[in-house]
Amino acid sequence: MTGTFWALVPAIVAIALALISKEVYSSLFLGIVIGGIFWAIDAGAGFTGFMTHVFSDGFAGSLADAYNVGILVFLVILGAMVALMNKAGGSAAFGRWAKAHIKSKVGAQFATILLGILIFIDDYFNCLTVGSVMKPVTDKYGVSKEKLAYLIDSTAAPVCIIAPVSSWAAAVAGFVTEGEKGIDLFCKAIPFNFYAIMTLIMMAAMVFMKFEYGTMSKYEKALEMMSDVTTEEEAASTSKGKVIDLVLPVLVLIILCVLGLIYSGGFFDSESDSYLLFQDAFSNADASIGLMYGSFGALVLTIIFYLCRKVLSFKDSIACIPEGFKAMVPAILILTLAWTLKGMTDSLGAKDYVAALVEGSAAGLKMFLPAIIFVIACLLSFATGTSWGTFGILIPICIAAFPEGAIRIVSISACMAGAVCGDHCSPISDTTIMASAGAQCNHVNHVSSQLPYAITCAIFSFVAYLVAGLTLSLGIVASGIISWIVGLAVMFGALIFLKKRQAKAAA
Repeated sequence: MTGTFWALVPAIVAIALALISKEVYSSLFLGIVIGGIFWAIDAGAGFTGFMTHVFSDGFAGSLADAYNVGILVFLVILGAMVALMNKAGGSAAFGRWAKAHIKSKVGAQFATILLGILIFIDDYFNCLTVGSVMKPVTDKYGVSKEKLAYLIDSTAAPVCIIAPVSSWAAAVAGFVTEGEKGIDLFCKAIPFNFYAIMTLIMMAAMVFMKFEYGTMSKYEKALEMMSDVTTEEEAASTSKGKVIDLVLPVLVLIILCVLGLIYSGGFFDSESDSYLLFQDAFSNADASIGLMYGSFGALVLTIIFYLCRKVLSFKDSIACIPEGFKAMVPAILILTLAWTLKGMTDSLGAKDYVAALVEGSAAGLKMFLPAIIFVIACLLSFATGTSWGTFGILIPICIAAFPEGAIRIVSISACMAGAVCGDHCSPISDTTIMASAGAQCNHVNHVSSQLPYAITCAIFSFVAYLVAGLTLSLGIVASGIISWIVGLAVMFGALIFLKKRQAKAAA
């Protein structure tokens, strides 16, 4: 079973069960058990080996990993900060301010998209920050939690993968084994990242066209008649709260997290001969460490700020820390299960199987290779729940298969776009999990409502990559222009058709 299609079966079973049963915890656990059984059979380890592999190597191993622990600490601190902002009245005050300045449901959604685009540094940070800031506003105008989760998720990884200054750009550059050319290649691939850019265009177009389809329409219709009521946060928060009680902590959080990221990348390393450039620091950054440092500093400064403003006592501020932890328990549990499942598929050689599959299909299919790589990256990222792992597998293969030329740039972009697409769709993706947590949305509801949108955009992207591969002989600029014209024509034609069909069904 190791190094074959069976290596992907545990993840496929877990995803299928989660979508069918609407229950994610047991589905992920069953996937882990299946992976452990497959490994024990191949290794001849018996029941004892199975138990050791699942619980010691799997659960304990994933929680002992320093990077994972840093992400969990970051989650807990973000939860505590959200609890602090709610208790201090900052969220409620921002909601009242937004109601006076944002006049409609469309405006609330566009504001969420804009904030998501502005926070391009890191996807984890994006998910939780945008959710905590915009939820009071979207609640005011009857935007469902499922739609908010989709807006958050669609401005997390898709924005980070087209931002040259982000943790994702640093990761991609690290997988390009060409030294300083990594970021340069990343930037050249941005115009061909059809999925990420089309996701942003499609999301804004649907908000402007005022329609939904698939499962999302059910959740949105349930809130169409929602009246303006006082939320639990408003009822529980102090009347002393002002907009500054939300805005300042968020700004401090952004600044300190950026500083934390570049600090972890050596930007302030006084022992080095010369200071690293900002981009170099991002290339070397450890997102787990940087975000943990930044969020902890922001938490301390937020508590001090509220004490100075006298909106919260020290006792009340500290009480918000366990409250924030409790709010993040579902996300922490799902992340732990997802990391363990990934460990099971890794131990079965899933990466080796996919790498061999891609290398075997590369010869003789150069015109169709961008589209093929996009599909393979989608499937791998969806099954494993990790886009960065997909980068690590496919980017070196693309580099080796195409040492130079336009086909190399388009293939790299197809790999990045497919990895983001699969990550966007997968219920075991950490970004998808955090988007659910940020919107306080049921995780399976978020996945099932987002899936039709993500798959639709993936089809548009596949068409664009197919056109790009077929037109590369005309030159990379001409190929890009033709691909975008065809891709956008297909997208808007499909959206107009879907809106008319929805209107006819409602009539």
